[in-house]
Amino acid sequence: MSDIISTVFCFENACIELAMDPPQYISNMLEKEKENNVLEFQESMHLYLAGNHPQLTTERITDEDCLVLYKTLETNRYVRSIDLRYNLITDKGATVLGRLLEVNKFIEELNLMCNNFGSEGAAALAKALLTNTTVKVLRLNGNKIGNNGGMCFAQALQVNTTLENLDIGDADLTIECLIALATVLRENKTLKALNVNRPILWTVQEEPTDHFTRMIKVNKGLRELHMQKYNMRDFGASRLAENLVFNTTLTYLDLSCNRITRDGVKELAKVLKLNTPLKILDLGFNRLEDDGAMHLADAIGTYNTTLECLNIVSNKIGPKGLCSIADALNFNSTLTSLFIWGNIFDDSVCMAFAEHLHSERLQEHNCDIRTYVVDGKVYLSQTGYILRRHYYYAPIFGDDVPEWQIRGEHPRRADHSVLIINQEEECK
Repeated sequence: MSDIISTVFCFENACIELAMDPPQYISNMLEKEKENNVLEFQESMHLYLAGNHPQLTTERITDEDCLVLYKTLETNRYVRSIDLRYNLITDKGATVLGRLLEVNKFIEELNLMCNNFGSEGAAALAKALLTNTTVKVLRLNGNKIGNNGGMCFAQALQVNTTLENLDIGDADLTIECLIALATVLRENKTLKALNVNRPILWTVQEEPTDHFTRMIKVNKGLRELHMQKYNMRDFGASRLAENLVFNTTLTYLDLSCNRITRDGVKELAKVLKLNTPLKILDLGFNRLEDDGAMHLADAIGTYNTTLECLNIVSNKIGPKGLCSIADALNFNSTLTSLFIWGNIFDDSVCMAFAEHLHSERLQEHNCDIRTYVVDGKVYLSQTGYILRRHYYYAPIFGDDVPEWQIRGEHPRRADHSVLIINQEEECK
């Protein structure tokens, strides 16, 4: 089955075999794909079944629907990625999808963010990775897989050599599985992106952070690492900086929502001065204040020529620190994306960044501020552009729709036309 016609045929047969009515959401998405193929032939399909778009559907995918998907796709070559985020899939449905990954040799991406399965479903998906050689992206963010689920993925990464992106953030991971993952990644050279945000920690000694910093020193494959909400302090940031000096591959580091202050960011700024491969640095929701921002400005304005995106939102940075960042942009042509909202603005800050916006040194879609004028005075307002803005949700209308998102049909406007009657004819 390598086209949409055979995929629809298999879907209908699966519903007959299971003696159930065809799930309307799946049927609608397959019909939409048929319409798209009439206009332009497609070699593969992204099966979009996210449950967080009421404009597309009011239904959610359940465990029974997962069984239909298994019967439809077990030998299918046409569907290469599946988006099942924000649905009602439990351990039972995740186990079925794990079996699908074991038998299907063409699916490259599976998104199961924000469903309802735990360690049992995670174990089934991790078991599939032991034999699967095609899946490159697996997103499980928001499912409470816990320590047991995290351990299963650590075990799978010892064997799997194709998975490139693993997202198990906000999944109640604990110290044991974090240390196991960091240990495995010392040798794994395939994984390029890892999200382990918001673990459940019962210590302030920063053991997981220390193990990840040691891993970064020797890892040769990781390009993206997310470590939000690790209760990371200046000690952890300093250890990270010590080992980042030796890393030659990491380009995206997310340390937002921690407790890093000026002392920790001072050490990270030293890394930026050495022009490591780091291109995106997320320090949002920390405690940098003016001194921390000035350390970053010194690195950006005088030494760094590789950093392209910096996020310092909500860091209690005052006018002195923000103006130093604005001044650094005059000497740096590489940094093109900057996010600063949630700090302390005054007239000097507004004028400094208004100059960069009006000269198009900062493009509006690459920052979270825009200017407006009231009574001849310049102010800054927040825009809708944020770092990773399409991670949880993406619009289906307008100019900001990503390529993978299904576009919705604009609702028809009500017909408000009124019949006009000639008054003279009415009198007759």
